Amino acid sequence: MTFVVGENCIKCKHTDCVEVCPVDCFYEGPNFLVINPDECIDCALCEPECPVDAIFSEDELPEDQQEYLELNAQLSEKWENITESTDPMPDHEEWAEVKNKIEHHRNEKRCKGLEKWQKSGIHFENLVDLQKSCKMSLLSLS
Repeated sequence: MTFVVGENCIKCKHTDCVEVCPVDCFYEGPNFLVINPDECIDCALCEPECPVDAIFSEDELPEDQQEYLELNAQLSEKWENITESTDPMPDHEEWAEVKNKIEHHRNEKRCKGLEKWQKSGIHFENLVDLQKSCKMSLLSLS
């Protein structure tokens, strides 16, 4: 069994949990943390430390966050280990209550790809919906 960092950590990245972890199983990405499931000893010390309730026991992971179990495993293999607490993200308060953060993240990635296409001068008619989506996403992120 392992603990899993879920969606609430995205764009917040509080690190109170890192300080109490006896096995240093947290890994830091650009906008959230993950737990390496092979290193986690299921001690449950991290869960109550998270101010945005982003950490779940694997068997209590909400249905709509099941993808985070695999994300934690994959990203912990790529990201750097974090062993000391740092400041949360500058705009963490704005993101604390936002729902469906993973879609915001995916839209950001799509929009960055769209920006590259637009700069290249290539225009595709079927990108109109994506352009509208990106404008809405960027408005909601500012």
